[in-house]
Amino acid sequence: MQTNFSPAQLDNPKVAEAESILRKCVHCGFCTATCPTYVTLGNELDSPRGRIYLIKDMLENDRPADKEVVTHIDRCLSCLSCVTTCPSGVDYMHLVDHARVHIEKTYQRPLLNRLTRATLAAVLPYPRRFRAALVLARLGRPFAGLLARYKASKPFGAMLKLAPQKLPPASDASRPGVYGPKAEKRGRVAILTGCAQSVLDPDINEAAIRLLTRFGVEVVMPEGEGCCGSLVHHMGREEQALSQARRNVDVWCHVLENGGLDAIIITASGCGTTIKDYGHMLAGDPAYAEKAKKISSLAKDVTEYLLTLDLPEQPPRNMVVAYHSACSMQHGQQLKTQPGKLLKRAGFTVKEPAEGHLCCGSAGTYNIMQPDIADRLKSRKVKNIEATNPDVIATGNIGCITQIGSGTATPILHTVELLDWAYGGRKPEQLK
Repeated sequence: MQTNFSPAQLDNPKVAEAESILRKCVHCGFCTATCPTYVTLGNELDSPRGRIYLIKDMLENDRPADKEVVTHIDRCLSCLSCVTTCPSGVDYMHLVDHARVHIEKTYQRPLLNRLTRATLAAVLPYPRRFRAALVLARLGRPFAGLLARYKASKPFGAMLKLAPQKLPPASDASRPGVYGPKAEKRGRVAILTGCAQSVLDPDINEAAIRLLTRFGVEVVMPEGEGCCGSLVHHMGREEQALSQARRNVDVWCHVLENGGLDAIIITASGCGTTIKDYGHMLAGDPAYAEKAKKISSLAKDVTEYLLTLDLPEQPPRNMVVAYHSACSMQHGQQLKTQPGKLLKRAGFTVKEPAEGHLCCGSAGTYNIMQPDIADRLKSRKVKNIEATNPDVIATGNIGCITQIGSGTATPILHTVELLDWAYGGRKPEQLK
């Protein structure tokens, strides 16, 4: 793609990066075939290629974002299916990140939209606030249908519909501590406590800790870490995201310097994609560039790390697992085969649903901010999953668990919960 940025514009490292990404696009349109919003809406501007044109025009002319640009960028799930598909290696992830920051700085959103986004940014990354909000949501649930009728209040209706009827109790696995190996020591890892997942489903980290320690891995839950920053990062709230990233880098570097680490384990693939990108996010910060790069190199999805432990083959189980590969897993981290290999080795029959490359519609806060599109994607995803006639659904991201789980009666679990059970852990409650 030909670009016409001025030398003065290219003095800005962010603009220079965007320009180098834009120049790689050859307009081939392969991305349109695998983009969930284009497949759903059929609008060229709701495809990666269309959004690239909008971003180019906005940045090249150095102008504030307008309503049209914001509408189509907001509809992007950041599923990154286009990145997997693109034959030219266009780094769409960092381009759309740059566009979102530009929008946040130059566009005045409608009042209720600003309020919704500010509420999400102030609540979701903080477990105590999030838990309190979910308790209050029980009082508001009867009004969810009414709120969903009006465009401006739809996100609040979606929040209420997604809120669980019952919250699990707080878990020890959400508190700082060290879990010693139950067998000969084979490694030492830190594990991300996270934010939303620790409230919605603490059993995921508990299962991961049980499984890792059973196979000789010491697990550290460090003091002071928190949200990875992905939730606000995808809203264009750059400084808040970088602040959260710096805090985690400091915490993990402290652990690294006091006992060492073989890996930083992440059980939510959306978080994993962001943490693996810390080196890029903080590359312009002299105080953090090298530290962030080191942390990114240590970040591993739990299934990615488990494969290095060479878990033993288990006898076949009479259980069919439909494996849903979260977008952040298969496109963001390019981890396509690891979870399936582990599940098969654990004795499960694994089936991969049709159109596995398409997003379920969760995508961080997308199912709140764009509930209509998200519901259409969820219905499509659930239909494909249920066509495999599974006994259980497995995936590696809490957002997908919440989204898909709200559309099917089939039990849905994190992959590591099934693996923990297969290797001597307790049977998940959903399967009892």
